[in-house]
Amino acid sequence: MLGNFQKSQLRIEIEASATAIRESLLRPEKMEKWLLAGGFASKMPEELQSGFEFTRNIGPISIHHHVDVVGPNCLRLLLSQGIDGFHEWYWGEGWVQSRIEGLTILPLALGQTLNLLSLRQFLENQAHN
Repeated sequence: MLGNFQKSQLRIEIEASATAIRESLLRPEKMEKWLLAGGFASKMPEELQSGFEFTRNIGPISIHHHVDVVGPNCLRLLLSQGIDGFHEWYWGEGWVQSRIEGLTILPLALGQTLNLLSLRQFLENQAHN
């Protein structure tokens, strides 16, 4: 795989419940509303479960995801193809944390930051509707 090894970990405050954050991270119908740049190339279930695999396209680059762990307050995705690594999510009342590591040509920290800000905006808009 071409690229550089990159890692980034961010935690932000969000005016949302742990349940709302969980649903936004585990329900593909909600994920599509806040994830930036690209959609799902695979048929998605109602909610992500351990062992499920899907592909997401970011422009011409495909990223394969294997759902490794789904817990009450965490999600771990193993990544391959466009990113060789992993993405972990942790959350609670009013906060979410994302940790991503991998070998890629994509700017991981930039994409992670933009997606976290988009998730926060999505959840805050839902809370005010």
